[in-house]
Amino acid sequence: MKEMSETKQLRRQNGMFAGVCGGLGAFFGISPNWFRLAFLLMMVPGGVPGILIYLLMWLIIPKA
Repeated sequence: MKEMSETKQLRRQNGMFAGVCGGLGAFFGISPNWFRLAFLLMMVPGGVPGILIYLLMWLIIPKA
């Protein structure tokens, strides 16, 4: 009898830039392209919101 349950962990994947979108896509089970589009849309009003969130996630999320 196994006591360890298999849980999903948010990890950066090998990706285009730092693997943040690939990791988010793998964690949520959807295409990373949706996260890339979301970050792109966040960069439209001046660029700062999207870039800051991406960089923070790059620093916080561990590499796979």
